[in-house]
Amino acid sequence: MAEAILFGLAQKMIENLASPTFEEIGSLWRVKDELEKIKNTVFTIQAVLKDAAEQQSHNEQVKDWLGKLNDAVYDADDLLSEFSTEATRRSMVSGNKLTKEVRTFFSKSNQLAFRGKMSRKIKEMRQKLNAIAEDKNKFNLKVDNVENNAMSMKRESHSFVLGEDVIGRDEDKKNIIDLLFDSNVEENVSVIPIVGIGGLGKTTLAQYVYNDEKVQKYFELKMWACVSDVFDLRIIIEKIIASTSGNAPVENLVIDQLQCQLREKIDKKKYLLVLDDIWTEDPENWRKLKCLLMGGSKGSKIIITTRIRLVAEITHTVSPCFLKGLSQEQSWVLFRQVAFKKGQEANNPKLMTIGREIVNMCQGVPLAIKSIGNM
Repeated sequence: MAEAILFGLAQKMIENLASPTFEEIGSLWRVKDELEKIKNTVFTIQAVLKDAAEQQSHNEQVKDWLGKLNDAVYDADDLLSEFSTEATRRSMVSGNKLTKEVRTFFSKSNQLAFRGKMSRKIKEMRQKLNAIAEDKNKFNLKVDNVENNAMSMKRESHSFVLGEDVIGRDEDKKNIIDLLFDSNVEENVSVIPIVGIGGLGKTTLAQYVYNDEKVQKYFELKMWACVSDVFDLRIIIEKIIASTSGNAPVENLVIDQLQCQLREKIDKKKYLLVLDDIWTEDPENWRKLKCLLMGGSKGSKIIITTRIRLVAEITHTVSPCFLKGLSQEQSWVLFRQVAFKKGQEANNPKLMTIGREIVNMCQGVPLAIKSIGNM
């Protein structure tokens, strides 16, 4: 159980380190490279946790290594929380509305002192984690199926989800559907980005909206394509065409033929398209795809899901939906649904206590809650 919590905590750290907040403050305090190295080190450690957990019962050295790792990861998480708190404090500064204390805190000398202190702490933490990561090589631990680079994780998604499986997203769903039905827009085709760190449930929310009965009736044509990490225009067009009913064959067609087929499909139709998991930050990539999608009739909508704030800034025509983590109670409902048989937790107060502690560690990230709940 302890290793499951450690895995979830490592996942939370990885997602935080990949977030726009940490990238921004990392650049500001000139520790972006150190934070990137910590993220990669945590990936390599996370990949062997499963095998280490299995070996510790008969290998005292592995058990001792896991203990040291546990302490180091908790210390690193505390340090990153301190780092995040600083980012939050900075974001609260606006114009001339500063108290004397805040003005003093953000004076040039204080900023330099804080930057120096944090830089030293982060470098020391990176070195500590690296030393522990290198020690894992002594035990010939098997690497689980975890990529050591978040940007290269490949995935595929589909458009269906059971509504009863979605916890805590009713308000987000309502807000997005309101945007889908909003006819008071200038553009024929509007773009609505859903933005958030990995594991928050962006795809699930898009599925939840896509399968809503009113949404299904409102749009004449509905399409879904998972873009993922490689932005290949041909592949994206093929996926969009393939997601429509009665689709024509797309094999062996040149790119010009595919583009014509897509334009014919959407021409003068009110359509809904979900482009799931976009990573590219190149405006030219988006411009090429957007040109092909502008033939829909007024009221057509495109939902984009992305981890990257810049993607939302490049693509959006309405205000993006910035997805937040689940509340404590929503997180508990989700964990209980995944981890326990019906009524099991009510008969075992100890399980309830452990479960609540695990939920608290997951920081409202549905993927972490489900992963640990299943384990």
